[in-house]
Amino acid sequence: MKLIPTSIPDVKLLEPRVFGDARGWFYESYNADALKDCGIDVRFLQDNRSFSAKKGTLRGLHFQKTPHAQSKLLSCTRGEILDVAVDLRKGSPTYLQHVAVRLSAENKRMLFLPKGFGHGFVTLTEDVEVFYKVDDYYHPQSDRSIRFDDPQIAVPWGVDDPVLSEKDKNAPLLCDSDVDFTYGD
Repeated sequence: MKLIPTSIPDVKLLEPRVFGDARGWFYESYNADALKDCGIDVRFLQDNRSFSAKKGTLRGLHFQKTPHAQSKLLSCTRGEILDVAVDLRKGSPTYLQHVAVRLSAENKRMLFLPKGFGHGFVTLTEDVEVFYKVDDYYHPQSDRSIRFDDPQIAVPWGVDDPVLSEKDKNAPLLCDSDVDFTYGD
C-alpha cells in the first residue's frame, strides 16, 4: 500500500499496488500487515456496501456515538464519489476541518477515517457502489447524522440539489447535535 498524506494526519488515503496484464488486474484490497505499516492498526468487524443509482446522491454526514463509534476503511468499487471525512473531535487541532478525496473504481484508492469523524459522500457518476469496513457493529441507538450543508462545517460538495434520504434531509445542525467525541479518547 502506498500512503498518501491528507491535510488531517489521522485520515489516511491509501493506494494499493495494482498488478495488470492482458487479462485484467489484481490487487489486495485488505491486508492487515500492510495497513499496520501505514499506521492503521484496527480490527474490522463488519463489511458494508451501498449502491446509489443517481449522480448527485449525497449520503451523510454520518457517525455513531461513543461507545459504538466506528473507524472506517472505504473504497468505491463502481463509479466515482467525492468522499468526505469531518473531524468532530472537540479539542483536536483540526476540529471541524475536513478531507475530501475522489474515490473511484478506476483509481482503486481507499480512505481510512478513525473514530471521531463524520463521514459522507456524493456520487459523481450514475450507478455507484461503495464498499467499507468498520471496526464496530451497527448500533441503531448510537446512529447519528449532521446536516450535509451545515455552515459551521461548510463542505463544498459541488452539487446544488443533491438526492437525499429523509434521514439526511432532517439531520440536525452541528450546534443541535449530541456529538460526544473528544480529541485523545
